[in-house]
Amino acid sequence: MAAERQSGAAMEENKENERPGAGGKSAALGDTLGLEILQIIKESQQQHGMRHGDFQRYRGYCSRRLRRLRKTLNFKMGNRHKFTGKKVAVDMLSDNRYLLLILMDAERAWSYAMQLKTEANTEPRKRFHLVSRLRKAVKHGEALERLCESDRIDAKTKLEAQAYSAYLNGMLQFEQQHWQEAMKAFNKCKTIYEKLASAFTEEQAVLYNQRVDEISPNIRYCAYNIGDKTAMNELMQMRLRGGGAEGLLAEKLETLISQTRAKQAATMSEVEWRGRTIPVKIDKVRIFLLGLSDTEAAISQAEDEEAKERLFESVLSECRDAIQSVREELKVEQRQRDAVVDGEMGKVSNLQYLHSYLSYIKLSTAIQRNESMARALQKALLCQPQAEEDGKRTARPQDLIRLYDIILQNLAELPQLPGLEDDQSFQKEIVLKTLVYKAYRCFFIAQSYVLVKKWSEALVLYDRVLKYAKEVQAQAGTKKSNFKELPDVQELIKQVNAEKYSLQAAAILDSTDATEDVSPSQIKDNKPLMERLDNFCLDPSVVTKHARLVPFPPDFHPLPCKPLFFDLALNHVSLPSLEDKLEQKAKSGLTGYIKGIFGFRS
Repeated sequence: MAAERQSGAAMEENKENERPGAGGKSAALGDTLGLEILQIIKESQQQHGMRHGDFQRYRGYCSRRLRRLRKTLNFKMGNRHKFTGKKVAVDMLSDNRYLLLILMDAERAWSYAMQLKTEANTEPRKRFHLVSRLRKAVKHGEALERLCESDRIDAKTKLEAQAYSAYLNGMLQFEQQHWQEAMKAFNKCKTIYEKLASAFTEEQAVLYNQRVDEISPNIRYCAYNIGDKTAMNELMQMRLRGGGAEGLLAEKLETLISQTRAKQAATMSEVEWRGRTIPVKIDKVRIFLLGLSDTEAAISQAEDEEAKERLFESVLSECRDAIQSVREELKVEQRQRDAVVDGEMGKVSNLQYLHSYLSYIKLSTAIQRNESMARALQKALLCQPQAEEDGKRTARPQDLIRLYDIILQNLAELPQLPGLEDDQSFQKEIVLKTLVYKAYRCFFIAQSYVLVKKWSEALVLYDRVLKYAKEVQAQAGTKKSNFKELPDVQELIKQVNAEKYSLQAAAILDSTDATEDVSPSQIKDNKPLMERLDNFCLDPSVVTKHARLVPFPPDFHPLPCKPLFFDLALNHVSLPSLEDKLEQKAKSGLTGYIKGIFGFRS
């Protein structure tokens, strides 16, 4: 096992040394050295644990790589008995691996600090060690920047070293809550990376732009703490669009957003829904309702389906928590469920009506999410060929049927919410939406039948789609403006009519192909040649050694049996009367009977 680990480490070192700018490049006199600092950092982090947030694994990798570099460069820090500190000087810069040595020192200290940050949530004393490790990383970053000021280092490496040092310094000031200094350092880092991105091609500028996107939320957070109140809205939009912050900002931003919403929720006392004002006394529900509008705006502005899906899941998760808090209050106040409100019988309590409102939000959000997924699948069905390519499963109508089944289940739950049974406009709205989604579900069921060439079943289902669509048009009437969020039924009718004509043509072609698709010259069956002499057929097997000319072995044929002769004349013979014999037998008595037995009768 030890030999395997050593060989694996050697292979890893060789791969690292083969990367551009990663090491192994010596400089002759007068040549310049370069190091792709940001590229090396990103590749190392992605390949050694940072893709899953494993800072301890990345720190171990940095330590191993430092040990290999020191061994390769013969840059030993004493021996096993005594430590002797050594620093990389400018006159040693004959190989860019000396710069890589300092870079790995800084990365090891930074990864240790990030590991301590995750552990500091349960052990606050580790925050002191965290700050100490960040100071160590800043010290190594400044040393790298000083070395890169040498004339033997190219301009790009100098700029990257300055940006890296500023980034580590900003992280340290950010953790110590020195907002002015942190903002200054981050702005310097951002400016350098923006200039580098503008100086290279788009492919090379991707890494620099990614780093700028990572730094921007930190800058806005520092600006907010300095006193810029407009930065809060930008931070929330960044969080909603980008899937949350990373690094030191993530925890602070979540805390800040929750605190801001809690302050706003203190002034919120009621909400109005369907003509009824509901008092809201639960803080968790207030915070959820305040953030709902921001999340809905972010969903409408989201560009890709993945971001929309994440935002929908966030709303559903927060809504479930709010509903659970209302249920706990309902358990405490059991008598309020059937109580009389304002002297009117049949009205549910305010708390129960609030529960219905939150349930409506949850079901409506689930319907919007499934409808968004259905639209994405419909686009995939239109854009891609039906056949599967490269072993990848393509979108099919069956995938849409399940989504519309879930939508119809959610719509069936809405009319049963307490407090909405007598709301006629709400009930009509749900009925109309149900008809729309039934029409779309029926349409995609018909599409699935078309794929398996069941023409009659598909035609019947297309007629059912038209029936649902006409019912929707008849019931909607002048209220079409109230259902703008629903799929367009008129467009569905046009599509169904086109599909019906295509279906009829495909059915006719399929029936003719069944009888005329094979010409007589192409008919081939397993009959021997002797039995198909009347039909011309191009059969290459006839001229081979194993041609089937006659059936062999021959089949069995029925043969007649041998004739059997029976004496049928006896049936027509009249026998003589034996009455006289019977009389003699009666007179003879016992003696005659005995003689007759033994044959002595004359």
